[in-house]
Amino acid sequence: MTTLMMETLEAGDVIEVRTTADDAVSVLVLLATDDFVVLDPCDDSTPFVAQLDELGEYRKFDAS
Repeated sequence: MTTLMMETLEAGDVIEVRTTADDAVSVLVLLATDDFVVLDPCDDSTPFVAQLDELGEYRKFDAS
């Protein structure tokens, strides 16, 4: 698995986002537009909407 920084997001992508300086969470992209994404943390909590500008730095996982 390779990790790509700041790539274009599409539905079905798995990304890792920072929640604090020392903590990160992996989330599934349910829906992506040019400005917003709907993310599912896959931990039985409610999916949430985030503005791409507010996501900050994230890592996109690429299995190829």
